Amino acid sequence: MSGPTKPRLMQGNEACAEGALAAGVRFFAGYPITPSTEIAEILAERLPLLGGKFIQMEDEIASMAAVIGASLAGVKAITATSGPGFSLKQENIGFAAMAEVPCVVVNVQRTGPSTGVPTAAGQGDVLQARWGTHGDHPVIALCPSCVRETFELTVTAVNLSEKYRVPVILLMDEVIAHMREKVELPSPGEIKVIDRKKPRTPPEKFVPYQPDADGVPPMANFGEGYRYHVTGLIHDKMGFPTNKGPEIAGLVTRLTGKIEQNAADIIRWEGLYLEDAEVVVVAYGCVARSAREAVKKLRREGLNVGLFRPVTLWPFPAAEIAKRASRARGLVVAELNLGQLKLEVERASQGKTGVHFVGRIDGELLTPREIIAQVKGVL
Repeated sequence: MSGPTKPRLMQGNEACAEGALAAGVRFFAGYPITPSTEIAEILAERLPLLGGKFIQMEDEIASMAAVIGASLAGVKAITATSGPGFSLKQENIGFAAMAEVPCVVVNVQRTGPSTGVPTAAGQGDVLQARWGTHGDHPVIALCPSCVRETFELTVTAVNLSEKYRVPVILLMDEVIAHMREKVELPSPGEIKVIDRKKPRTPPEKFVPYQPDADGVPPMANFGEGYRYHVTGLIHDKMGFPTNKGPEIAGLVTRLTGKIEQNAADIIRWEGLYLEDAEVVVVAYGCVARSAREAVKKLRREGLNVGLFRPVTLWPFPAAEIAKRASRARGLVVAELNLGQLKLEVERASQGKTGVHFVGRIDGELLTPREIIAQVKGVL
């Protein structure tokens, strides 16, 4: 097996595009929007060279619809956008969740609301990533904090979407998208690629929404001889709309349950100095970089402070947060919004310790100094 590729100076958006290609993505539909546009630009050039397709659609709603159609036809598909476009995609994200269509949506967050500040970083879409579309629905959201991890999590996002037949959100931010770092990408042979499960029965015996033990049905691609009905309506196991109470409850429960019952396989997090931490800083994305520096400085001062970085924002690593809450004097949540993940940390902490907040909403990155000041106020 060959080793890593030659080191490169790579931007986060470039790493995202490279990760999509490495995971087997061969279709992109999107609409240009800052600060995600470089992803589309790179894939517009690279996909045709690999036999893939790139389509610039008339808007974000159509882009999401095209991605769903491509996935149903058997192609791994991705789109990229930012806050305003992410809002427009929500109806079709809900359709993908209901119809169990694998796809990846990259949302490079910027300062909002509305069109906000297109060139400034933000983390205001955290709750939207979970609850942006209506109804109880499954979703996975991953959040990188460096360029190399952006490549890795893009591959992971595609793999999880294929494995669990669910839309996966790669929740980036402007800082990670546009910063450049020295990166050594793995060789193709070192990259784990997962493809969707295929039916093990002949077409005449195929039940399109009959789940396996993991809660996920095998998926037949359009054009392979398997005929089935796809709808955004609640449906029975054959894919046809139903008004029967048990079938309604059964489907919605299974859709959300396939994520919950496989949480151990999905959830990812990273810790630093957690063993003896009296105060734990919880941070993600670009803010985790400032938090790491803050924690290291506080450690040099002799203070027992640790960092908990959720890589998977949804499903949230609530059990791990509960463990830290039971041992710590306090938790400090640092993020570029008015406290969106803080609400989830409070819920997971179950009142075992105090949850404090430090944030910014002016488009500027939180500094280590600001995080240190909040931590010292807790100690």
